[in-house]
Amino acid sequence: MTTENAVAGGPAGRTNTTHRIINQLIQLQDLIFTREQQSVATGSRLTTLDQAISQMMTDLPADISNHFRRALQKSSIGIAPMTNGVCSACGMGLPVSQVPLVHANDTLHQCRNCTRFLYHQEGAPRRLGKRRSRSEPPQVGIARFSSPDLMMPQLTATDRDGALRELCDKLRVESFIDNADRLLEEALRREAIMSTAVDHGIAFPHVRGVEGGGLTLALGVSKKGIKFNPAARNLTRMVFLMVIPTAASAFYLKLLAGLTQTFGDEDARDAVLNAASPDELWKTLLKATRLTVV
Repeated sequence: MTTENAVAGGPAGRTNTTHRIINQLIQLQDLIFTREQQSVATGSRLTTLDQAISQMMTDLPADISNHFRRALQKSSIGIAPMTNGVCSACGMGLPVSQVPLVHANDTLHQCRNCTRFLYHQEGAPRRLGKRRSRSEPPQVGIARFSSPDLMMPQLTATDRDGALRELCDKLRVESFIDNADRLLEEALRREAIMSTAVDHGIAFPHVRGVEGGGLTLALGVSKKGIKFNPAARNLTRMVFLMVIPTAASAFYLKLLAGLTQTFGDEDARDAVLNAASPDELWKTLLKATRLTVV
């Protein structure tokens, strides 16, 4: 199925309009995810979020808005990237004839299996992951999503962008992603929509739609604190950067709920802030989340 009636004008006009609508749907989906997570995080921004979601829904063409709402009623994903000719939301391959049309991004297309909107994400940072040997026991808890290699107990950055750069580079160096620059670009684009800094000096920056592996988390700690949200007075000392493949969105909300519950406790936050080495930070994180991230 194709939503062609929402895009008018010549080829260039259609392409520009489609790109705008796709970007708007991606941003809207992220705001809706953020709204869902507020029930487990902080309720201080609910009114602003609700107003932004309502306005963005209103700004969409009616047929696209209605279909997007229906898709979200079935699951938390209404638009998903096409990856290697496959819908990344349901895992079904697209007809060969449809792949170049989605790649062109000049008209909105839908997956013929799950009916979600599709888009081609150019130059997306790809989450690689690390292979485990068959002899290794299956990971549990927070270890399913992170690694001692992704612990940074002493961020050197003094601002948000620098902290995100350090974490993105760490993910690349440790072979969890292959494009740190694009990951940083996407993370900053998300922060421009609405800051991911929350109470207790914590921030949960994230990038969605990164394909090629599972949900991945890197933790950076700033002892002095950084101004993660330019509009807020409070400093951020713990930065959890999450890379979220489309299919792992439900896991992300559960992980976020567990981390928020854990680090609402001052003793747990102090333990993380006092960790002096990556190994100590990892052990502290494992211990703190053993009952909340399962």
